[in-house]
Amino acid sequence: MDGSGDGGNPQVNVFGDPLATCSDAPKTGWYRSGCCETDLHDVGSHTVCALMTAEFLEFSRARGNDLSTPRPEYGFPGLKHGDRWCLCAARWLEALQAGKAPKVFLKATHRRALEIVPLADLKAHAVDLS
Repeated sequence: MDGSGDGGNPQVNVFGDPLATCSDAPKTGWYRSGCCETDLHDVGSHTVCALMTAEFLEFSRARGNDLSTPRPEYGFPGLKHGDRWCLCAARWLEALQAGKAPKVFLKATHRRALEIVPLADLKAHAVDLS
């Protein structure tokens, strides 16, 4: 997406660079483009590219969002340990506060995530920070 229709929020990562792909298998993102792109209609802010862990998936299920169970009627394959997925920023922050936050890929995390999650917290869980 080019950022039109999202209030001028270009599709860039937390560093202001072009947004890297989060996952093509399974295909993730608000648009299912593989990237954590977003717009004003994405009220959940699916902007944090995270590496799924069994611990996080169980945490999310306990909070009412089962990401493990396939939902073919929605084209959702279900996630497993090791998958990458564009998480809602608020869910990632909630997991952080509970000590269950998964690792993140900053180059694939949209800068809109910073409206909810401090960059320092994302950096502390980054797998792609050099």
